Amino acid sequence: MQSSAKTALLEAIAGQNRGILSSPDDQTAILEMVSRLEADNPVSDPLNHPEMLDGDWRLLYTTSNELLGINRFPLYALGQVYQCVRTRDARIYNLAEVNGLPLLNGLVSVTAQYEATSDRRVNVSFNRAIFGLQSLVSYHTPASFINQIEAGESFRAIDFKITNREQRGWLEITYLDEDCRVGRGNQGSVFVLTKPTTTSGISS
Repeated sequence: MQSSAKTALLEAIAGQNRGILSSPDDQTAILEMVSRLEADNPVSDPLNHPEMLDGDWRLLYTTSNELLGINRFPLYALGQVYQCVRTRDARIYNLAEVNGLPLLNGLVSVTAQYEATSDRRVNVSFNRAIFGLQSLVSYHTPASFINQIEAGESFRAIDFKITNREQRGWLEITYLDEDCRVGRGNQGSVFVLTKPTTTSGISS
């Protein structure tokens, strides 16, 4: 049964377009709801539950200016955003779909390795970035695109390794259940994500 704190949060963020439409008052109210949900966390040691963490998570809400700033580019709008976790390889794939003119939809992908520092926090090191048109990288779903990366396929895109030591951070999982995850990052950003209960991947 879904908790009242979770229901209230999901209802509050439903019309916020992942935070793009949030006013300062909206954000304050939503962050209070996030805190109440975190206090109701059913899994205190999420990193010890890889079966729950693993999968393709879709972003519902964030306070990250860096991510929401993609929506400010002329002629482009932020589409669906995913954080895909592969616990077997301790790897995270951040994928942002960018909607543009017909046939010009883009994709921003950043890959990272993570290392657990506690039962709920990981250090993250970003190591690869891919920017390009969805049509040129044969992007259909997060799962299929990640399969291409893991198979070693090359892409007709801007594709480069990230070596800057500053491209590191940490992420703390402050709430986890079967289909909802809340995280807080080292830059103070909050992320609320969801995933389907099946393992077939997420269509865009």
